Amino acid sequence: MNEQVSTIMIRDLQTVQPEDSLQKVKELLINHRIHHVPVVDKDFHLVGILTTYDLFKLNVDHKDYLTTKVANVMTRQLATLEASDKVGTAAEVFMEHLFHALPVLDGRKLIGIVTSFDVLRYAYNKEYPPR
Repeated sequence: MNEQVSTIMIRDLQTVQPEDSLQKVKELLINHRIHHVPVVDKDFHLVGILTTYDLFKLNVDHKDYLTTKVANVMTRQLATLEASDKVGTAAEVFMEHLFHALPVLDGRKLIGIVTSFDVLRYAYNKEYPPR
């Protein structure tokens, strides 16, 4: 758990911008089989996140997804990590706050995301190294 999160973070990110529609988020979640979509501005600075849970709890009819903007429903208060933070730090945040994803930043710029599944895979591979 003492390795840096940069060793396990996902770098190939699916993101949206605040002016995008919920329809775009829904399509990304389904087509890429993911549960968290970071929201970035034109400079790739993190401004929010949307999750499958966020869509589930929204009181927005699916027919309104095309006209509902991400900025109106995204979560803005975020816990984040830096690439040099330890995997154990991510695990601690997940357990303490029941989060399932943490964006990884370099300053304000989004460079990756770490999920609870990434930490689980890391721990499993430590105990049972791939052959």
